[in-house]
Amino acid sequence: MVNRRIILFGLIIVLGLTVLSIGKNLINNRLSAKDDEIQIIRSDEEEVVVAEEEGVRKTVMYFRDADGYLVPVMRKIPWEEGIARVTLNNMIDSAELRETLKPTGLLPVIPAGTEILGMSINDETGLCKVDFSENVLSNQSEKEEESFIKGVVYTLTEFPAIKEVQILVGGKALPSLNYGGDISKPLARENINLVGKLEDGRSKVVVYYKGMNNEEFEYFVPVTIPTLAPVANVYSALDILFEGPPQDIGLFSDIPRDVMLHGVEVKDGTAYVDISYESYSDSSEDKTFSDIVKNIGLTLSQFEEIETVELLIDGETINTTIPVFANEY
Repeated sequence: MVNRRIILFGLIIVLGLTVLSIGKNLINNRLSAKDDEIQIIRSDEEEVVVAEEEGVRKTVMYFRDADGYLVPVMRKIPWEEGIARVTLNNMIDSAELRETLKPTGLLPVIPAGTEILGMSINDETGLCKVDFSENVLSNQSEKEEESFIKGVVYTLTEFPAIKEVQILVGGKALPSLNYGGDISKPLARENINLVGKLEDGRSKVVVYYKGMNNEEFEYFVPVTIPTLAPVANVYSALDILFEGPPQDIGLFSDIPRDVMLHGVEVKDGTAYVDISYESYSDSSEDKTFSDIVKNIGLTLSQFEEIETVELLIDGETINTTIPVFANEY
């Protein structure tokens, strides 16, 4: 997906009282009302809220589920200098980490026994070089190897200073790992959890579906899906999101079939999204609605031109507050 790093706090929809008509007139009439909107805060902003508690940092790590999907999880870890290296150390397979992750059903992506021999970050280019011990060669399948490579790249590029990652093994730049995973050059974020074949000339978008390894923990999964549109855009992303996941990928959607997308328009950095939702309740216990809003906000966060999202139900603004990040544990 488009390079997206820590998505920490936001997606706030404040009370709006104006009833609007659907379509362009509705959107044009709302341009002056900037209070009723979801605020998208990205990790590449100049100032990022790092922790709620002194000495603790909220940090995004990527793990894999039983089906091999990479899943971003925001965890609190003790603050230390060299926090990127500390983050990777917290992703190395161990009995302790597996016990911590057990309620989620998720699994580590860095093989057990791996050591981080060194790490450097070029502040000018955003290139991070990370040197692993040879234990990283012990993945047992091509899928595990891919999860390791992308899990490391996506985790490190959650940090604002890092744009690309060069993976070294024992101080050497290898052409590939055991199962052919290309590490010959610096890697950026690309095609996380790709579904289908990405053909030349086709665009792609990232949408968020749901996964569940057990009955205790549901989690959002970012999925890259090819589109028929020549250029990825807001409407194609939401259209695919509301269509729901393909039946054979083992994921599901929080968006009920009777919820329809009326339309979306972007003006002055705000995406105006109008949907139908007959079962809407302004109760804070309406989990389905909260998940719908979260799906929309997470999916639209891939578009840099969108700073805020205003959500309307049949032309009427709604009032809710939800966290911005996909999965917190």
